[in-house]
Amino acid sequence: MKLRWKSLILAVNWVSISFVTFFAVILSQPSLPSVAQEPAVIIDTSKTQTEETVTEKKDEESNPKVRTPQKSDSSTNDNQKTDEDKGKNQEDLEEVKLSASELARQNKLIEADRLYLTGNISAAEKLYREAKEPFTDTESLEERKVAIVDPNQLSPGGKVYWREAKAGIASQLQTKTLVSLNLLVEKNPEFIPGHIKYAESLKKYGKEKKALEVLERANSLYPDEVDLVKYRVQALAESKKWMEASLAARQFAILNPQDPQATELQELADKNLKRFKSHIRREVRGNAIANVITGALGYAVTGSLFGPFSALDSTLLLLKGEKSIGESVAKRAKKRLDLVEDKEIVDYVNGIGQKLVKVAGRDEFKYEFFVIPEKSLNAFALPGGKVFIHAGAIAKTNSEAELAGLIGHELSHVVLSHGFQLVTQGNLVSNVTQYLPLGGTFGQILTFNYSRRMEKQADRLGTRLIVASGYAADGLRNLMSTLEKEQKNTPPAWLSSHPAGKKRVRYLEELISESGYNRYAYEGVARHQEIKAKAKQAIKDFEDKKKDKKKRRRENKKKRKLVEQD
Repeated sequence: MKLRWKSLILAVNWVSISFVTFFAVILSQPSLPSVAQEPAVIIDTSKTQTEETVTEKKDEESNPKVRTPQKSDSSTNDNQKTDEDKGKNQEDLEEVKLSASELARQNKLIEADRLYLTGNISAAEKLYREAKEPFTDTESLEERKVAIVDPNQLSPGGKVYWREAKAGIASQLQTKTLVSLNLLVEKNPEFIPGHIKYAESLKKYGKEKKALEVLERANSLYPDEVDLVKYRVQALAESKKWMEASLAARQFAILNPQDPQATELQELADKNLKRFKSHIRREVRGNAIANVITGALGYAVTGSLFGPFSALDSTLLLLKGEKSIGESVAKRAKKRLDLVEDKEIVDYVNGIGQKLVKVAGRDEFKYEFFVIPEKSLNAFALPGGKVFIHAGAIAKTNSEAELAGLIGHELSHVVLSHGFQLVTQGNLVSNVTQYLPLGGTFGQILTFNYSRRMEKQADRLGTRLIVASGYAADGLRNLMSTLEKEQKNTPPAWLSSHPAGKKRVRYLEELISESGYNRYAYEGVARHQEIKAKAKQAIKDFEDKKKDKKKRRRENKKKRKLVEQD
């Protein structure tokens, strides 16, 4: 009984001290140099070798002693395993010989790239069309018409829909209004006022989500129509989607600098970004208080100080802000991970990344791109503009456009603040579940649905980024097709944070076709093949280095064992 009262008294003291610390931090220290781990936003669902490498390096640094040997008493088994690993590694790195038709297609793309870079766009597009197979059934869509704003320019059928829609609005008849406007935007998508009026009406009748979808599709069809962009920015802001509103406004301003309203859109972008940051700060402070309380409760329940200090560390981490978190985590990652140092490879990846950054819409971060010598097709992004690409992504993609698709996808996670949102929203969950059995798994399940939406957003923005940067629009789609073939034993779609492979490819095909994005633009095949060979060599060198380490550890284990037996 006395122990219980003592624990409660200590818990009360901890809460008091923690609240004092919390308010002191808020008032006096907006940016703290502590380092904490943030879950990477990863495009692949399988466990990668990067995790194994980090764990192995950590163990070697903290415990130089030889590990307990596995069940294997004979050197023959070790040698067999080494040979198997070597064979598997050689198989992964082996240059795939192209068939005659594949080689002809590659050469055609290389020639098309040459023509494209010299300004002969029509001749280049002809070759691109010859080299690329059409999508399944999405390219039967009609060619996009020139945008109009005058109802008198509508087709006879369009004029009827517009007249009926106005009559429905005047009479406040929901069905008549929405049906007429839906038919109008389907049959006459070039009529910009139709999309705006349809979205207004949907919002009036409580269908905000549908209204935003209508504006998203219209904006993707006609991204240079300033009135449409401004109304979409307003609708997003009213729905408290301030980051998306900021990005929509900023991208127009960046891509249309000569437009008379570009300055106004830039101001709207800054205003909505400020509102988003203010919202995040409120959410962070709310989580910070909750973390202090859960830390104190954890101490009362377990009698351990690990929970309270972990909660306090998380509190300080959140208060540092998005940019500082990315920099601190990236600093640790660079120390713990092996990185490719080949200047030509690093410059190639950084060049693609910086080209995409120019149209990404957020310039408050210091964007950096790193290459890890892992053979898997994977990548991850940290808050604040730190992107890590596996060398296997270079080795297993077929063009610069495909690699740009991967980088664009990861860059979109950064631009949309996905990583930071996961930290702020998942932080309290992780602190509560550390006191529960299997808490980590429970916490992950709570974030699955949200991550699915994030992935879709990153796919959409990533595709826009590569299009705006002059790459072929199907770069990300082709990458996903390759990734689909790479993945094995994929979990069911409802348990995965990423859409299933075939569905994802199909979705991107529809996005490209419906938005009128150009598939027949720069691919960058020849240069990519050169860097691809270098990336494979970097992977091979890294794998050989790892094998040598394993071999030395096995030999040391055997020596230790012999010494112990003597």
